[in-house]
Amino acid sequence: MRRQLASVALLAVCFGAGPASADPFSDLAAFPTFYADATMKTMKPMAGFRKAWFALSKHDRVRMTKACNDPAMRKPHAQFCANVLVLGGAN
Repeated sequence: MRRQLASVALLAVCFGAGPASADPFSDLAAFPTFYADATMKTMKPMAGFRKAWFALSKHDRVRMTKACNDPAMRKPHAQFCANVLVLGGAN
C-alpha cells in the first residue's frame, strides 16, 4: 500500500501537481481576457481589466495576487501586476 501511495505522489509531482503549478502565470489561458489585442501587448482599460479580474475564480485571484506581491514574479508581468495591485488584490 505504501509503495502505491508513493508512486501516486511521484506521478502527481511529475505531472505538475507539485510546486511548479504554484506559478499562476504558467497557464496563460486566462490572460487574453485582460488584453485589448491578440498579441497581448496592450492592456485593456481598467474597467475591462476589472471585469476580467472578477470573472476569474477567487482561488485564481488569490494565486495571482500572491504572485504579483513577489518581485521576481511581478517583474515580467509588470503592467498586469500593477493593475492587480491597484485593485488591491480584490477577492
